Amino acid sequence: MSEQFWENRWVENNIGWDLGEVSRPIKEYIDQLSDKSIKILIPGCGNAYEAEYLIDNGFTNIYVVEISGSAIASFKTRCPEFPVSQIIHSNFFEIEGQYDLILEQTFFCALDPSYRENYVERMTKLLKTDGKLIGLLFNAYFSEGPPFGGDTKLYNTIFSKVFKIEIMETAYNSTLPRQGSELFIKMIK
Repeated sequence: MSEQFWENRWVENNIGWDLGEVSRPIKEYIDQLSDKSIKILIPGCGNAYEAEYLIDNGFTNIYVVEISGSAIASFKTRCPEFPVSQIIHSNFFEIEGQYDLILEQTFFCALDPSYRENYVERMTKLLKTDGKLIGLLFNAYFSEGPPFGGDTKLYNTIFSKVFKIEIMETAYNSTLPRQGSELFIKMIK
């Protein structure tokens, strides 16, 4: 799916994945973090509610990446205090850097399944040794996408090659429309 595809989704306000706030499972994970200096990446950030929440809670080393210029403009308008140098307008598969933590929130499910192996490979390059991939994956299949779904067995097959999967379980605190269909993940490189 091209940059134009995602730009059109934003221009048409066809962003059904957008919760309008940071997702509760990720918020509760962030609330447990004590080291506010860790380097964090949020791929496919969209409105980047997670980044806004992190900034509001004293984290400063946060980077967001988004392919849609309209999504970035929306985020900049909402969060003018966010450092422009930490907003990356790019294709996720072309970015560089090393991060302690990557937050997964509706990015994996937005990718065509043919990109999943590339996603895992890119994550391993972007995460420092012992870095964490934290977030949510859909535990459901959809007739057409995006979003593209999956299940625990599929995700174990994809991720266990390069990650230690510490947690992959149904999120107990998902937002109402997603209850029972999200897996909270914590994976270590």
